[in-house]
Amino acid sequence: MHLHSLANLFVDCYFAMSSRVRLVNVTRVHPACAAAAGDLELAFFDIAQVAKIPIQRLFFFDGPGLPPFPSVVSALRSSLADTLAVFFPLAGELAFRPSSGAVVVDCSPAAVSSGVRFVEAEYMGGADDMRRLAREEEHDTEAFSQLVPDLDVAQLPARVLAVQVTRPAAGHGAVAVGVTILHAVADGQAVWQFMRAWSTASRAGAAALVGLVPPPTFDRSPILQHPIAAELSRTFLRFFAPALPLLRSPPSTSSTVDTAPQIRRTFVLTADQIRSLKQQCVPQSGQSLPPASTYVAISSLVWASIVRAKSMDHADDTHFMVAADCRRRLRPAPGEGYFGNCIRPCFARANVGELRGEGGVARAAAAIRERVREDLERTSDPLEGMERVLDVVRGVPRERLTSVASSHRFMAYETDFGWGAPSRVELVSMFAAELVTLLGAKQAGAVQVSVALRRHLMEAFAANFLALAGSS
Repeated sequence: MHLHSLANLFVDCYFAMSSRVRLVNVTRVHPACAAAAGDLELAFFDIAQVAKIPIQRLFFFDGPGLPPFPSVVSALRSSLADTLAVFFPLAGELAFRPSSGAVVVDCSPAAVSSGVRFVEAEYMGGADDMRRLAREEEHDTEAFSQLVPDLDVAQLPARVLAVQVTRPAAGHGAVAVGVTILHAVADGQAVWQFMRAWSTASRAGAAALVGLVPPPTFDRSPILQHPIAAELSRTFLRFFAPALPLLRSPPSTSSTVDTAPQIRRTFVLTADQIRSLKQQCVPQSGQSLPPASTYVAISSLVWASIVRAKSMDHADDTHFMVAADCRRRLRPAPGEGYFGNCIRPCFARANVGELRGEGGVARAAAAIRERVREDLERTSDPLEGMERVLDVVRGVPRERLTSVASSHRFMAYETDFGWGAPSRVELVSMFAAELVTLLGAKQAGAVQVSVALRRHLMEAFAANFLALAGSS
């Protein structure tokens, strides 16, 4: 039996024996029509994510408009096949080419023939139990992790995408859809581009995929042709995946995170709270600056709240990583429809005492804005200094770093497969010990803020977060 068949069999057996979810059926979904064949070489933005755990998104749906489970499965399978014909790299597998040293997405007929793993499962509880999972502020991380599919990513070649659909063991009117995508082939914007297309195909039919705006593009040449691209690719491969085809990264990269001490909790900031928060970001010095963006304002609130929850010396430094999308900044620009990774990390630094004092949110905002200006706006080339990112990754103590992922611009609650908006959307996979994810919330103008922290910090963080968010 092929090595990957054995690995998938092990995953299926483990999944079947898990305490809260029962395996019902596993099938494979293939593109509805023939797509492009051959290798799609990864760019250095992708390689930086090659050993990172996959992106796992979980969607809960409930309500009277939800069809019977067989109809849900049929709609998702057929529309996924249609969508894979457009997003063809997701039907392939990630592979290593020893002759060239390149990591590629193999879209050949042989690679695509294995299909995308599609899991049907049953949650060992009633529909009300699933609705409770979708509504509680604190995440049931054990249940969430069993409602998304696994991908075998120990070594290459590796499948790129897997899907799981779960029904309750008793009752009706609730379902969970879990999606797992290798981070090496897609960043957050790319994931939501795919989800928007898939849900559109399910809701409106395959013909709706013809008019996608923007249409997906997979051409990495605008990035690969950059003067430092080849050297960055080699450097990142040596650092993040030194033992290819094994995907084993150094501990300092935090590609795997011990989530046992973590607790995860979701907050929602209203449009009024966000407007008030932006006022807090105005420098007390009177310096004239454009208003802080929603992203910067919420990131600053989170950073100041986390620092205030910790026992740290006032003289210590603290760090905050924001992800800057370079799709519009690169020249030539890969375009808004670019499907891949196109994110530059920016590491802001501030003094603990400054963030704990009066005006701490404004000081956090100033540090974030200054870092983004220094990294992206000081020159016309957003990749200048990119080679120094590894120095920061090596040098920043993990216990002093908080990262923000995703964006409030991602309208996750517009993911309508034909039976209405989801009741809850969350990121299940954790890339850092202290991770914050943003999404556009269900309410107009509101933002969902999901926070993963060590358990002993969460109560103090929440108290500071809510107090600062409510102040004006």
